[in-house]
Amino acid sequence: MRILMPCAAFPPVIDGGGPVSSLMLAKMLLAEGHDLRVVHVSDEDRHEVFDGVPVHRLRSLNLYWNYYTPRPAWQKMAWHLLENGNPRAFLAMRREIADFSPDIVLTVSIENVNVATWAAARAAGIPVAHTVFSAFMMCWNGVMQKRGENCAGQCTSCKVTSFGRRQFSRLVDTVIGESHDILRRHVDEGYFPNAVARRVPAAIDAIHATTPRAFPRGRPFRVGFLGVHTRFKGFGTLARAAGMLSPDADVEFLVGGTGRDAFAEEARALFPPERTTFLGWTTPESFFPQVDVLVYPTIGREAFGRATIEAFSYGVPVIASSIGGVAENVEAGVNGYHVAPDDAEALRARIEAMAGDPQDYERLSRGALDAARGYLRPHVGRLLSGVLEETLARRNAAGTPLAAEAAQ
Repeated sequence: MRILMPCAAFPPVIDGGGPVSSLMLAKMLLAEGHDLRVVHVSDEDRHEVFDGVPVHRLRSLNLYWNYYTPRPAWQKMAWHLLENGNPRAFLAMRREIADFSPDIVLTVSIENVNVATWAAARAAGIPVAHTVFSAFMMCWNGVMQKRGENCAGQCTSCKVTSFGRRQFSRLVDTVIGESHDILRRHVDEGYFPNAVARRVPAAIDAIHATTPRAFPRGRPFRVGFLGVHTRFKGFGTLARAAGMLSPDADVEFLVGGTGRDAFAEEARALFPPERTTFLGWTTPESFFPQVDVLVYPTIGREAFGRATIEAFSYGVPVIASSIGGVAENVEAGVNGYHVAPDDAEALRARIEAMAGDPQDYERLSRGALDAARGYLRPHVGRLLSGVLEETLARRNAAGTPLAAEAAQ
């Protein structure tokens, strides 16, 4: 197949797990023998090959590109309104489709490249698959939270500011999610009414541990956190749990990642200094060999939680919140455990229980390594390729747009 892959973001610009996953998807599809071109928005307009992937970088199709830079409120509102259907993006993607002549368009998240991409593909008679990495389609800030609390559904302001996105989602033939949770939430809110839903998880390059972890002897049990130091990520929950540890608990904390606001500073101050090392920005390759368990205490409904499967690849079990895609990755009692979100006492108890049970820990480490095999790139690549081939085959067999078929 010839696959045009418009992405919200792509390396070397890395603002989270999304760009890394986009690169992984592209490399998996190339390894499956498909022709592929990535197109995404950046601060320049040029063609290049990045890490073996053909890429066309476009200048912003909206008012601005880097939405992490502080902007006036009116610019933010205008940016979000244009993300509901941008004529400029439609024309740019129509040109891209005409130039590349794809068999299928696979959008990977949709910020910046715009939902108008789907209209451009439909106008050209090209089937569309879309991968959701976040709640951006449903929520203007992408996390479905207000004042630190999870939203049960779309609020009025999000329904208004995402109205166009919902309408354009009718043009998608197959919607792909890294978890059942992210797919279910979109479908329940009325998105992708004509699409077939398929789960394809994120992937890892390799399994880095050759054997399960042995329980640590002669040193404290090391609890790791890797991510931005935000309330959403549950950093404050872990900080409170760390401060509750029993005095005789032989546990220490290795904290990777950064956060520069007042919340992050206050949360870091709650960790017992004699038990805690702050590593700052670090890589998975450096971080995971140092820790015995990864704690992923997010209080938000994340689409996947890539760090969980990276931990598995090192034989590191995971203690994760019991919500969202993160919870789907962790099988309780097999490769880790669940705790209720924002329950610091439950998290403390689970950490101390794992640190005090060598036999259970080593069993969980074996389970983590076993789980990692299901996320290896060749396996996930075959899953993704199969979903795209299914989409194209159904179009060819029907001879009509898949959206029309699904609506019957």
